[in-house]
Amino acid sequence: MTQARAPKRPRKNSAKGSAQADGLPQGLTSQDLVEYYSKMVMVRTMDERIWMLNRQGKVPISASAQGHEAAQLGSLLAARKDGDCFLFPYYRDLGIKMAAGLTPTEVMKSFMGKAGEPYSNARQFPLQGADLKHNIIQISNVVAAGLTQAVGYALGCRMMGEKTVVLVFFGDGASSQGETHEAMNFAGVHKVPVVFVCENNGYAISVPQSSQMAIADVASRAEGYGFPGVVVDGMDLVSVYEATREAIIHARAEGPVLLEMKVERFMPHTTDDDDRRYRPAEEVENLRQRDPVITMTAYMIEQGFLTQEQVEEIDAEAKRAINEATDAADAAALPDPSTLLDNLFVD
Repeated sequence: MTQARAPKRPRKNSAKGSAQADGLPQGLTSQDLVEYYSKMVMVRTMDERIWMLNRQGKVPISASAQGHEAAQLGSLLAARKDGDCFLFPYYRDLGIKMAAGLTPTEVMKSFMGKAGEPYSNARQFPLQGADLKHNIIQISNVVAAGLTQAVGYALGCRMMGEKTVVLVFFGDGASSQGETHEAMNFAGVHKVPVVFVCENNGYAISVPQSSQMAIADVASRAEGYGFPGVVVDGMDLVSVYEATREAIIHARAEGPVLLEMKVERFMPHTTDDDDRRYRPAEEVENLRQRDPVITMTAYMIEQGFLTQEQVEEIDAEAKRAINEATDAADAAALPDPSTLLDNLFVD
């Protein structure tokens, strides 16, 4: 694999209604982009609502995905196109978990801690546990813990003769943890079919990258483990799709790949954080010029994949769905205390 290149921007498709737009990466169609743009808008609308509900005391905590959506959805699209991938996301990956198939009501129940929460029936941090129906596991909220679990899962799949490639997601702060070294070293030695996806937003909570590592790119660490490292514009869904698609192919045939998605974090680390203590307001304002939702909207209209009217319809549908989900979750019951020990022991 080589360093990720800039995405090929498609020309407008002269064949009206044609699925494959000229110039798009292999396997990617204009219909895919419309579908995942709609998912991106839904995820952003949900994320904004969750933040508001936290301020109202209805959601205890959240780690916002705002600014990470293109990295999350572009990699998910590549994994879904491949059809034989398993995902180990981390606590900021609302976009992956929601776009993989959860309904807005299921997501809202998770953040409100209501009965019917799909990952753990409201026993853990929001959307933490297992969603095996959608090939997703995130057992622990401990930083970097998912990397060793993902490598073990990928090794197990290979030992059973499966073609599964595992994608594991983590932040730049997690890349400084010991588990990351252990996972990458083991994966490199044994050529495990895993793609390490670092969503690098430049901050480990309040610590900027320059204070936590002496390198410019996390991807450069891959060389020390004997596999490729690729820097990707994580604010561009097409770039992310293309890089992830190539990484999955490489991982299945030759072993691990480290993808470093350069993204921006628009919100504080979590709803409990106050980033005004360590980030000047103008920094975030400037970063928002690269908002993937805004740039993707402009791109979809410019390329003729959507009209302004269709964009407005997608936005209105997202707001309607999130409003309904909010009402449904708000009215839902808390988990029955008698079920507290369910699924802990074998009868």
